[in-house]
Amino acid sequence: MLSFGKKKTSEIDLQQHELLENAHKRTKQKKRLFSHFVIFLIGSIFLILANKVLKYGEAYDWSIWIVLAWAFLVALHTFNVFVTHKFMGQDWERQQRERLVNLQKKRIGEIQKEIETDFPISNINKKKDQ
Repeated sequence: MLSFGKKKTSEIDLQQHELLENAHKRTKQKKRLFSHFVIFLIGSIFLILANKVLKYGEAYDWSIWIVLAWAFLVALHTFNVFVTHKFMGQDWERQQRERLVNLQKKRIGEIQKEIETDFPISNINKKKDQ
């Protein structure tokens, strides 16, 4: 039977949503790394060709230094995507959020306790009654 009313929507709970968001973020990181690597290869070939074949600045092998510096940046990017993510990934972020929320709750509790000792509710109610 056809229904033309409200569309049926599947509800995704919060945990599934977080998993999907994390998977999307990781896919984007890996895609950017792959793009960076391809651009590195093409750029390195161009720089070496400009230095050796086109004889631009032939007296000094400047292209080697640029390629090495760029390779170092690609290595840092790879390290960030694959290694750092394991140490400071989704679980680490969640733990940091929970720790900060607990610290805030503790501080709010201390402030409430301080207010209650300085201004007890019984004294306030007595003043209203008078």
